Amino acid sequence: MSLSNMQYEAIVSGYEHTRDKNHHILEERRAQVYRECPELQELDSSVGSTSVTQARLLLDGDDSALATLRSSLKEIADRRKKLLAAVGYPEDYLEPIYDCPDCQDTGYRQTSDGLREKCHCFRRQEISLLYEQSNIQDMVSRENFSTLSYSYYQGEDLERFQKAVQICQNFVQNFKQDYQNLFFYGTVGTGKSFLSGCVANELLGQGMSVIYFSASGLFETLAKYAFSTKEKDALSAFYNDLYNCDLVIVDDLGTEVTNSFVTSQLFACLNERHLRKHSTIISTNLSLEELRDRYSDRVFSRVTSNYTLCKLTGPDIRMQRKVANHAKES
Repeated sequence: MSLSNMQYEAIVSGYEHTRDKNHHILEERRAQVYRECPELQELDSSVGSTSVTQARLLLDGDDSALATLRSSLKEIADRRKKLLAAVGYPEDYLEPIYDCPDCQDTGYRQTSDGLREKCHCFRRQEISLLYEQSNIQDMVSRENFSTLSYSYYQGEDLERFQKAVQICQNFVQNFKQDYQNLFFYGTVGTGKSFLSGCVANELLGQGMSVIYFSASGLFETLAKYAFSTKEKDALSAFYNDLYNCDLVIVDDLGTEVTNSFVTSQLFACLNERHLRKHSTIISTNLSLEELRDRYSDRVFSRVTSNYTLCKLTGPDIRMQRKVANHAKES
């Protein structure tokens, strides 16, 4: 499930548009500031001539030329900041503008070992294109911490939900430095998928790559590629995304038709992501006993050993909302 050439070119074209847009903004800023402070324009012009003069001296054997250049440029920079402040602008007002400073709007950045890799902003766009069918953007617009309500819970159900919310907030806060997984289970309509959406929304906002699957959709896609000899390359690309994205959400585990293929694929996914230290969130209406009976001891052990378990109970919130909406309409 890799990008088509058209999709890749669309992303690259988007970066070119961003760079052009930011360059235009910078040029407008520069023209505006130069009109208000001609002295600054003269100062900026002196950078080039100063550099050329000192470069010639360096080539002629003047060993002090480089130190002199550095000193001159520092003096120019300090003077530049003062002039900007004098006309009411911040000192970085004429610095290059980037939507993503990490890659400087190129889509790629250099790793510590000198390799070139896709930036997180590129990966986010890539994931969004590849998994548009998951409707994750629509989901997180409705299911996020800003729309969270405790009014549907009481007593022990409320305590469990409050605890789960706190776990989710800590999960998001520590996501970049701590490897964690979440397992939401319990009765129908108690907020398991909602909390998954809250986490997804926060991490997408941080530029993380998030893939959302319904359990049935995930295993149908895996089966489609696995049993077609023509789809081996696509399967390899799909697994690469599945195993390497920052967060995978598997919603409604247990609603799919479970068989030996599903069980083996579920274990492979959980195990591989655990080995690579990439986080996973699973939600299910199954009890822990039903999870073990349906998916094997290996899956049960992987979940109970490596996931924070969050049990949610209470009335079906979706049903309560339907009743409330119906009452309003009538």
